[in-house]
Amino acid sequence: MAEANSFFQSKEVQDFNREIEQYHLGPLWNAIPDLMHKQPKPEAVPYLWKWEVLEKKLQEATQIFTPERGGERRAIYFQNPGFQSRQPWGWASTTNTLYAAVQLILPGEEAPSHRHTQNAMRFITNGSGAYSIVDGQKIYMEEGDYLITPGGLWHGHGHEGDKPMIWMDILDIPIIYSAAGTFFEGHPDGLEKPSLPNNYSSRRYMGGHVRPISDRTPQIAPVGSYKWAQTEAALNGLSDFEPDPYDGIAVEYLNPSNGATANPTMGAWIQKLPAGFHSKAHRHTNSAIYHVYAGEGYSVINGVQYYWSKGDYFVIPNWAWHEHVNTSVEDAILFCSNDLPIMEKLNLQREEAYEKNKGYQEITSEFSPKLVR
Repeated sequence: MAEANSFFQSKEVQDFNREIEQYHLGPLWNAIPDLMHKQPKPEAVPYLWKWEVLEKKLQEATQIFTPERGGERRAIYFQNPGFQSRQPWGWASTTNTLYAAVQLILPGEEAPSHRHTQNAMRFITNGSGAYSIVDGQKIYMEEGDYLITPGGLWHGHGHEGDKPMIWMDILDIPIIYSAAGTFFEGHPDGLEKPSLPNNYSSRRYMGGHVRPISDRTPQIAPVGSYKWAQTEAALNGLSDFEPDPYDGIAVEYLNPSNGATANPTMGAWIQKLPAGFHSKAHRHTNSAIYHVYAGEGYSVINGVQYYWSKGDYFVIPNWAWHEHVNTSVEDAILFCSNDLPIMEKLNLQREEAYEKNKGYQEITSEFSPKLVR
């Protein structure tokens, strides 16, 4: 191996590499170590954002950015430090494949409708009274609801309530951008006008996991909004059973017309960690972005301890060892968004259990979040 490395660094090889470079050609013999990693080496790194910082910065943003001023959306995205050197705007990415942000809309505001090739989904974290209008369907949003907007559908937002409303946005922007497949179009009427009854899809599926017989034919988004009351009931229904050793009690959002994930390129589920629950560590090729909907505890990611509490967000990159611990006396609720469908479609999904120390990592350090000064 040393002899081979010496050869690749020889003057003869280096001179030839420079010679072909002028023809926009490259030497695979030198590039293989960077192109063919023995295991995933994502640029994204683990990180955690505190709710107190996000809340303060969103409130400050209300004094500066409005839809009328061309802001389109008052959203602040989670910039993974691993992409900080990339331009523009540090690559605007939370993992190698996913973008995530927090968005705030004030009473009386309207965010104009648009459509794009990127798939989007939302998890409602704070407030009530706002709505999304998706392809003519006006969907009112409440805390704990999960909404999907598959690529190509018109969507905009408005707020008829009396307090600010905040939600989490997740889109597959990085992978669509990398594939050079981005299209974007603004709606000619600004905010699209309703053409269906309010909350149409969630009312059609009020019975839970039963579907109207007309939906036996697969559709891209037969349910636009998954209500928290049904999700909570599903979690409670599993509480009498043994939790999964890695994810606790978890339920995944599905498309009831085809059995696939609710959003075609992004997965999402809700995890309940019972009081005192300590999951075993594992890793997988899909990345994940978490929101702490309730409770407090910590996660250990590649040996580093990340303490979290209600409202916080944290990211687990591809192939990172991780485990979760609920330190409170009540259940902790985590919303998980991930790129599992992408990995499965590309036949890249792998999972591995942590075998050392009875399945639990040794904690080597504690993460210090950046707080508001």
